[in-house]
Amino acid sequence: MNKIKFRPLAAAILLPLAAGALSAFMTKDAAADYAALYKPLLSPPGWVFPAVWTVLYALMGYASYLVAASEATAPRRKRALVLYAVQLAVNVLWPLIFFALEAYFVAFLWLVLLMALTAAVMLRFRYIEQRAQKLLIPYFIWLCYAAYLNFGVFLLN
Repeated sequence: MNKIKFRPLAAAILLPLAAGALSAFMTKDAAADYAALYKPLLSPPGWVFPAVWTVLYALMGYASYLVAASEATAPRRKRALVLYAVQLAVNVLWPLIFFALEAYFVAFLWLVLLMALTAAVMLRFRYIEQRAQKLLIPYFIWLCYAAYLNFGVFLLN
């Protein structure tokens, strides 16, 4: 890999962080809404979510930077990064479905879609830059946990 270029790296990290901030802004009452729900066992306190998502978004951004800066062909990088952008957009919309619409089962199905897209991104990233794929593992695990929580909320509310 080439020398780190800090502006593109910063932009790559700021993009998912901004997407997460937009999502949080659109669902600003989410913490109170979440506190009022019946939740399944092993549900964390509400303050855990923004902390975890901040780390995950930064990891996602760094992974995308590694792919963008790789020596793979431009079309290959573009296909991987477009798929990454699609999964990021799907990610941003989940809180709206869950909190704003209170469509818990639809939100669960949306999470399943997000997990499938993330798995596809991980595969694309793996063949370009294995470190990028590995950086997405915590994100995928968190999505699985979020799906458990989401389905539990659907069943209990």
